[in-house]
Amino acid sequence: MITHNGTHLDAPYHFHSTTNQGERAISIDEVPLEWCFQSGVKLDFRHFPDGYVVTAEDVKAELNRIQHTLKPLEIVLVNTRAGERYGHDDYVASGCGMGREATLYLTKHGVKLTGTDAWSWDAPFVHTKKKYEETGDASLIWEGHKVGKDMEYCHLEKLHNLEVLPATGFTVCCFPVKIKGASAGWTRAVAIIDE
Repeated sequence: MITHNGTHLDAPYHFHSTTNQGERAISIDEVPLEWCFQSGVKLDFRHFPDGYVVTAEDVKAELNRIQHTLKPLEIVLVNTRAGERYGHDDYVASGCGMGREATLYLTKHGVKLTGTDAWSWDAPFVHTKKKYEETGDASLIWEGHKVGKDMEYCHLEKLHNLEVLPATGFTVCCFPVKIKGASAGWTRAVAIIDE
């Protein structure tokens, strides 16, 4: 079994060996626990087609729609519709993904931990592969992940039931299993709804 199976938290080390202009990227056993227990914000991007790459403007528009201003350390969850396809053959190809500019927008606002109901933070690779074949632009491959080379952050992948969460008014608890030197750790992520 590998640490990227099932619901897991990717450490900064997963994205690149360095971050923040050359600092050593931390592994999963070094992720600060305060990052993993914070107020949550849900961005609903289920209306985007499979393979769509979310932009910074899309993030701003959704934050405006839910009337929320990001605060440092908030955990931002992205509902892509992939979660509703879990257990079906098209799960890995379902949903949208977060692009470089969208990911940078979040991290520049102090977000250290994000999450998605999809197989990956980025657009499903089958769609990215097609765009790469058409354009030859290698920067399209794992563009959201690669932000970790520039800005330290973590993301959860393969979350479920995001559609039942409100946009705000909940706390996310997602402490990863501490595996020394690993690039990810399994987590049982839960949302605690404010009363």
